[in-house]
Amino acid sequence: MALRCSDLALLIDHGFDDVIDVRSPAEWQEDRIPGAINLPVLDNEERARVGTIYKQVNPFSARKIGAALVARNAARHIEDTLADRPGGWRPLVYCWRGGQRSNSFAMILGQIGWRVEVLEGGYKTWRGLVVRELYETPIRPRVVVIDGNTGSAKTELLAHLAAQGVQTLDLEGMANHRGSLFGARAGGQPQQRGFESALAVALSRLDPARPVVVEAESSKVGDLRLPPGLWKAMQAAPRIEVSAPVAARAAYLVRAYRDLVADGVRLARVIDLLRPLHPAKTIEGWLLMAASGDHETLAAELMERHYDPRYARHRDRSGAPREVVETASLDDLPALAARVAERVARLAEG
Repeated sequence: MALRCSDLALLIDHGFDDVIDVRSPAEWQEDRIPGAINLPVLDNEERARVGTIYKQVNPFSARKIGAALVARNAARHIEDTLADRPGGWRPLVYCWRGGQRSNSFAMILGQIGWRVEVLEGGYKTWRGLVVRELYETPIRPRVVVIDGNTGSAKTELLAHLAAQGVQTLDLEGMANHRGSLFGARAGGQPQQRGFESALAVALSRLDPARPVVVEAESSKVGDLRLPPGLWKAMQAAPRIEVSAPVAARAAYLVRAYRDLVADGVRLARVIDLLRPLHPAKTIEGWLLMAASGDHETLAAELMERHYDPRYARHRDRSGAPREVVETASLDDLPALAARVAERVARLAEG
């Protein structure tokens, strides 16, 4: 039985016991329906082999070899991953287009007695819904941007706002990146399509009647591009700027970037990337601070001589309304978030 779906929210809240992606691991790694498990009926090498036979020999030979491989891999999945599934188990299966791979696997599962369905159009249906959400649908809630110079604890404040009931959109969390040259995180970034899937799901779940708070970003988070509609909405949005002294921000950065601070080789490598933008003497001074463990002074220097001037130029180009929340310390972030939440509430009333 085929499932036809033309609504992103309905596919997200599908109600199936499992969603099974039978594409190759490489296809699954790039992007998949959130929560799907990968039970490939052809692995990366097998898929390439069958494709080569299809083009260089003939389709019949490719289908015959492919069928044997699918049956063999399906048997392994049934004996291993699916061994504990009960008789009433109801899975949704998909491949690239909802064609031979998913239908072959679903037929085998159906013969066992499981209530299996195949997603019509396969992954391409999902991708089409994501594209429509991100590139064709206006942002529904009013966007409010939390801004501030580097080290203002914007990302952590966003998490505290969410804990206090404010609607938020965590772009850096979805991109697995802190949004600056020093912002790489363990595990690396997802593929662009995977990021877009996570973002589409998050946007579709927002309450349009409530404002959504987003951290100020450029048009890219690390290597990942923001959809133009979201980026334009962020540029035009009112901003709540957190203003803290350099010393407070430097102390916070050392705490927030403890993974980078602890890795001297990586820290020096990132500082080296700034050579085209600063004199060699400045770079050597920063490298010496990093090597000697003077991380707060290094953070203060980087902010005053690199990041703060660039933020100032960017803000000068933005004509969006702006409110400033001043703080002498970044030690009590829940209290600071509560002050920001008050401003968000006032903006919502206005």
